[in-house]
Amino acid sequence: MKELIIAFGLFLFIEGIIYALFPSKMKNMLKKMETIKDSQLRVGGLFFAIIGFIIIWSIKN
Repeated sequence: MKELIIAFGLFLFIEGIIYALFPSKMKNMLKKMETIKDSQLRVGGLFFAIIGFIIIWSIKN
């Protein structure tokens, strides 16, 4: 459970740094996301979730 909290904290830290350093680029990216099809976002999200799971699994084993 402790590792999950650390991972979530790291996620928030990285996300916050990106918004703090590049606010205008993040706004532009979020506007562009409206033009992407839901199916493309779903596939991309699933792809990154699987990669994240593989990384976590390989480190834990």
